[in-house]
Amino acid sequence: MIEFRVDSGTGVPPYRQLVHQVEHALRLGQLQVGDRLPTVKEVAKNLVINPNTVLKAYRELEHKGLAKGRPGAGTFIQSGLTGLPAEKQAELRAGLERWLTEAYRAGMDSEGIAALIATALHDFRPEGNQ
Repeated sequence: MIEFRVDSGTGVPPYRQLVHQVEHALRLGQLQVGDRLPTVKEVAKNLVINPNTVLKAYRELEHKGLAKGRPGAGTFIQSGLTGLPAEKQAELRAGLERWLTEAYRAGMDSEGIAALIATALHDFRPEGNQ
């Protein structure tokens, strides 16, 4: 089951952070169709946020077609996001971890690495789309 967290220092509304975390977990295969999300009460209590914030996130997930509430039963993942098979993700992650090790050894810090990745991703043009 997903464990939500909220970072008040990001400037991103808490409900949006919850939505992004579900989407992220779906992309990585950590959540599957049929999985139950924590109850609104559980999330609100654990994160010390207003239950309406959690409801707003769950409604957004429903609007996107990713989750569906079942009265008396909870909110369940209804559809997934297109992603890679777990084996391919593991292979790509291993390559990324090798690259990160090389970047740290070269003297880059986390902020520099994040900036470099963001810039490269922004400028990247897949083959055939140039």
